[in-house]
Amino acid sequence: MKPYKFVPYLKSTIWGGEQIAPFKGITTDQHTVGESWEISSVPGFESVTAPRGIQDDPDLGLNLTQLIDKYGAALVGEQVYAQFGCQFPLLIKFIDAKQDLSVQVHPDDQLAQQRHGCAGKTEMWYIMQAAEGAKIYAGLNQTITPEQYEQLANAETINGHSPMQDVIATHDAHAGDIFFLPAGRLHAIGAGNLLAEIQQTSDITYRVYDFGRKDANGNTRELHVQQAKDAIDYTVYPDYRATYDPTQTNAELVQCPYFKVNRIVVEQQVQIDLHTNSFVVIICLEGQADVNGVPMHQGETLLVPADANTLTIYGSTTILTATI
Repeated sequence: MKPYKFVPYLKSTIWGGEQIAPFKGITTDQHTVGESWEISSVPGFESVTAPRGIQDDPDLGLNLTQLIDKYGAALVGEQVYAQFGCQFPLLIKFIDAKQDLSVQVHPDDQLAQQRHGCAGKTEMWYIMQAAEGAKIYAGLNQTITPEQYEQLANAETINGHSPMQDVIATHDAHAGDIFFLPAGRLHAIGAGNLLAEIQQTSDITYRVYDFGRKDANGNTRELHVQQAKDAIDYTVYPDYRATYDPTQTNAELVQCPYFKVNRIVVEQQVQIDLHTNSFVVIICLEGQADVNGVPMHQGETLLVPADANTLTIYGSTTILTATI
């Protein structure tokens, strides 16, 4: 099977900007687009296949769940299919933050299953563009107890500032930076970041602080201070930024129980033997290329079926690959 393309689902948000459409090379009448869901099997938001250069493509117009139901292990891999069935285990997004996102946390698998009957959310960010002075907020910069957290989260906001902001570690953001966010880590994307997000398929978010923002109807967004209390990892870690060697043409960025992500730079041609027994997601960060016979360009995402033995890429491009 050749790789699949999908129609992106563009989501306008209270904090979104105008960078996603030009980055992807598409036009849209939507404004303040904060997210482009590139590959998703979240119910109600399943990705739908797009043209990929195959005449009379029998799979054109199928959603991702239908595609997995049709091809099973040949598409996603035997172990993935046995564990997840027709649910695709990863959710792939582009995020454009014109304003700071809320300070939030995601539950781990155990807590999410207990409360919501679904998986938790571990995720990672690859920063594609960062405005001067842009920040990422991730982890705690000092030790606090669950009781102190609750007091900080419920404290009065003065001149747009909450005491909760004082305990979140702040990081300067630059293009090419990596942040790995295991479930339980408090985090927020700062204004001025355009990034790729790879995560478990889960849409469970506990919002802790939202800067007192109001929507077009004058309403503030719901907070989940109490729910987050038991979900937060209160450990203070020495560093929250993942590191890799940017001079490598094939650099491992993150490897965890939920996904493995590499950054690959192609100047003319590269061929990679696949021994993963898993699908491979390809995210094009810049340039253009032909991947196993399907063309792609900056801002596009492909799903390479698990039955592919090799990954053959022609072109000049930088990509992320994500597998299980």
